[in-house]
Amino acid sequence: MTESKSKAFSKILVGLLCLPLGLATWAFYVEPASFSNHRSELTIPDWPAECDGFRVAVLADLHVGSPFNGLDKLRDIVELTLEREPDLILLAGDYVIHGVLGGQFVAPEDAALELAALAAPAGVFAVLGNHDWWFDAQRVSSALEAVNIPVLEDRSLSIRHGRCEFSLAGVGDYWEGEHDISAALETVPDDASVLLFTHNPDLFPEVPEGVTLTIAGHTHGGQVYLPGIGRPVVPSQFGERFAIGHIVEADRHLFVSPGLGTSILPVRFLVPPEITILDLRAGLDTVPKSVGG
Repeated sequence: MTESKSKAFSKILVGLLCLPLGLATWAFYVEPASFSNHRSELTIPDWPAECDGFRVAVLADLHVGSPFNGLDKLRDIVELTLEREPDLILLAGDYVIHGVLGGQFVAPEDAALELAALAAPAGVFAVLGNHDWWFDAQRVSSALEAVNIPVLEDRSLSIRHGRCEFSLAGVGDYWEGEHDISAALETVPDDASVLLFTHNPDLFPEVPEGVTLTIAGHTHGGQVYLPGIGRPVVPSQFGERFAIGHIVEADRHLFVSPGLGTSILPVRFLVPPEITILDLRAGLDTVPKSVGG
């Protein structure tokens, strides 16, 4: 082998040896430690014309205390959320951690004090996730309510913002909560547009046709996406069906946020943490448009 070929071979070998290290660094540090906002423009056929352009910020799966997700980062998340000037902020559950490798428990009361800075013209509302139930659902709920963030567990209320009016329904966690959709929608007027939010998207097949849009979290987008293979692990009985993003089935609309924290393993690969910003448009075109922010 000539000297030039030997050098080239050595460079290739070093590159091959460094590749796994580089990928591991990205998956276990760079991506989990990052976050951004991601704006999606959703055109929903039954969304009221008076609410065209209504902006919803979704903070899902904060898992405060998971690696790279302490109170300082939560403060930054709150600040960036406010910069996007949402009309409504929805907190989609899992505020605490439960056994994540390398995590450090943060009390829900401490996390709630940071979330207290959130504000939006149409309000800030929460539901609980399975991790909140596994820890102490009453304590997490009380912490949020103490900073004036209502927890909508199987109940609804009317939202009015200017000429825009719709019903907001919160449904309990599919795994651990009561998840009584009928109770949540009991007081909703028959002709109302309904925005329903919950933690686990596995609830979606049970959501009636009259609901305009369902919003959920829980899956973390699988945390790992391998091109050509997919998402090896999605905590759902439906596999990747409700893993992430805008899903339309039989003219029914669901949006699943990949969330901000990590669970079980502190890894994310090609599924970066995000503050989900939804700009809701009224119309017949159901093709989702995504805009990085």
